[in-house]
Amino acid sequence: MAAERGGSPRLCPGEEEEAEAPPLGLDSLVEEAAAAAPSAGFRLTAVRREPAVRLQHGVSGLEPLAWSEDHRVSVCTARSIAALEQLSDVHSGGQEMVIHRTAVPAPSAACLLKVGPKKEVAECKEKFANSMDPTVSQTFMLDRVFNPEGKSLPPMRGFKYSSWSPLGCDANGRCLLAALTMDNRLTIHANLNRLQWVQLVDLTEIYGERLYEANYKLSKADTPRGELGDFPEFQRRHSMQTPVRMEWSGICTTQQVKHNNECRDVGSVLLAVLFENGNIAVWQFQLPFLGKESITSCNTIESGISSPSVLSWWEYEHNNRKMSGLIVGSAFGPVKILPVNLKAVKGYFTLRQPVVLWQEMDQLPVHSIKCIPLYHPYQKCSCSLVVAARGAYVFWCLLLISKAGLNVHNSHVTGLHSLPIVSMTADKQNGTVYTCSSDGKVRQLIPIFTDVALKFEHQLIKLSEVFGSVRTHGIAVSPCGAYLAVITTEGMTNGLHPVSKNYQVQFVTLKTFEEAAAQLLESSVQNLFRQVDLTDLVRWKILKDKHIPQFLQEALDKKIESCGSTYFWRLKLFLLRILYQSMQKAPSEVMWRPSHEDTKILISDSPGMGSTEDDQEEGTSKQASRQSLCDTGKGMDIDDTADDSLPQSSDIGGREPMEEKLLEIQAQIEAVEMHLTREHMKRVLGEVYLHTWITENTSIPTRGVCDFLMSDAGYDDRTARVLIGHILKKMNKQTFPEHCSLCKEILPFTDRKQAVCSNGHIWLRCFLTYQSCQSLVYRRCLLHDSIARHPTPEDPEWIKRLLQGPCTFCDSPVF
Repeated sequence: MAAERGGSPRLCPGEEEEAEAPPLGLDSLVEEAAAAAPSAGFRLTAVRREPAVRLQHGVSGLEPLAWSEDHRVSVCTARSIAALEQLSDVHSGGQEMVIHRTAVPAPSAACLLKVGPKKEVAECKEKFANSMDPTVSQTFMLDRVFNPEGKSLPPMRGFKYSSWSPLGCDANGRCLLAALTMDNRLTIHANLNRLQWVQLVDLTEIYGERLYEANYKLSKADTPRGELGDFPEFQRRHSMQTPVRMEWSGICTTQQVKHNNECRDVGSVLLAVLFENGNIAVWQFQLPFLGKESITSCNTIESGISSPSVLSWWEYEHNNRKMSGLIVGSAFGPVKILPVNLKAVKGYFTLRQPVVLWQEMDQLPVHSIKCIPLYHPYQKCSCSLVVAARGAYVFWCLLLISKAGLNVHNSHVTGLHSLPIVSMTADKQNGTVYTCSSDGKVRQLIPIFTDVALKFEHQLIKLSEVFGSVRTHGIAVSPCGAYLAVITTEGMTNGLHPVSKNYQVQFVTLKTFEEAAAQLLESSVQNLFRQVDLTDLVRWKILKDKHIPQFLQEALDKKIESCGSTYFWRLKLFLLRILYQSMQKAPSEVMWRPSHEDTKILISDSPGMGSTEDDQEEGTSKQASRQSLCDTGKGMDIDDTADDSLPQSSDIGGREPMEEKLLEIQAQIEAVEMHLTREHMKRVLGEVYLHTWITENTSIPTRGVCDFLMSDAGYDDRTARVLIGHILKKMNKQTFPEHCSLCKEILPFTDRKQAVCSNGHIWLRCFLTYQSCQSLVYRRCLLHDSIARHPTPEDPEWIKRLLQGPCTFCDSPVF
């Protein structure tokens, strides 16, 4: 059952010694297990979630859908990559999912791979196109890698594949997007201002230049293969830089030596690119990734697999030791893990030789591979589950390290679909796998451990019961497993295919409200932004029922009393804000829509109408009231407009209880916000105390923050009093007040949101450092809760670290 020959592997760091792999001949469990009926404990009810997002162009690529860790869905289409960002908006009372939509346009110019000097390449192309040998001329003319511009053929526009990096890779601490176009251009993009995507680097161009400088040899020991005029050499140079897939690794830590010989830990991430000839380029990037200057290294690995089709990272942790490798699948059927040597990466180990997971050349192409870390309850150790879609079947392989060595169990799950699997996704939190075929059927596979290996409980999700008759083109599961995104088009109606196709991205729920609430309360992440899919389910429930369920309130209060973590206070603030929105009466008119009550003609010119002062005053008052209403809806916070947005009713007796309820909720919101503000103020004062040795002006209004904390007589926090006592003793009666940049008057610290000088100049305060933002440019959090200033070159490192933090109210990143 397990491959245990060759003794126990040794785990050693780096390149010196590595973990031995089992021999290539694996004892596989090739069982053709038919689909078992789902047990009652795993019943899933999929519910449609509005809205459905219509795509402007048809989808392209084999896996067109991907969901990032920061809750953005990328859809590869024939003209662009549509990026759909899910938001859990606390300022909207609508029950629909809130989605922010942007796009990464496809390049207008075709990508020409660099295989030699331009003049020589043009001559070779002319020679091959006019060759008298039809095996050369026809192969050349029909290969779109050689002719991406197409000429008489349609252009190769659109995207083949997209891949999201882990969270924390770009300048804002969010995910990067690697995009592969149909004409084989591999680029990396970042969304730095939420409105526009920026291309940071073109890896195809850089890799082509590297090969050109190395004369298209992977090592100096390689012998020259031939001249560019030879058609086999022309093909080889193209295939060695034609990307098939690319995948990001997890974030790892490397050591960097500074000028004074000190070592510091630097975050880095790897991007593996699989090429058509089986080679794999492993790029190493320093974080945050800013562009070409952030590229640390690029190493090429020869996989030895013919017709490679898919790639995935294998990351395994055993006894606090991490192992890594690359899983490569072939269009002919084999699957194996390749060792990757990670130089100067702390805590990583590697295999000594490749591990073959499936070696039969059974002509079942490997379409998709997912690697899921799990815990084995019987073996009492961590293990790694590798699943791969092969035709209509799912191949799985369980790898774990025991006292006997590296155990490998593999098998196939059959009877899932009558058509080939077009897309597969996995929830890495619980190991659930989802597969779909083009006929609108989705299978949910839940791994169940046995004494020896594992089995799968699975059930069928018929999307036709949710959306009607549809065809599916791709699926993706949200980071916390709450939603499933599906690309659909119209299915057959009365046995007839639709005349036209409308591509849509639709969403179905995979969890109930109770499951989402329990997961939020027991979360190990303790970050609301990283659990937006769960908070959106809770938001939907509260907006529908217009109250917070009693069990959730009681459980949250117990959590706050027992541990007092600010995460639970932020969760409580989120629930109160949604409850406040659920009780608001929807406006009868849309705020931005112009009113057509007043005619645009002069009263004196219109016949039969007077020009009395009463009429003019009435029109002026109407216009002023509408203008004030628009200004209120446009510029003020929800807390400031609470009195204006109360539900109005003709029955005064029925209105007062609702007003009292809203005022009570608003008071609770302000109390929770004040608690979170005080906790963050204590953190800021702690940083000030740790990084100031003498009386020093740190540009942070330290004395004002201390006075603000102690201004409330009802606030009695011994930790805060002791900290403030130490800071005041260190400040030696100095105050270091802030001054208005317009009139040089002192800015008193009387409000946590803004600073007002004696001449009435108002400056907003940074919620991360409580400094006044006296500039025209500042940052704002994703949900527009608070603002923050930009770091300046004069700021010390500890202030820059404070400015990198998320919002203290909603955990959102700051732009």
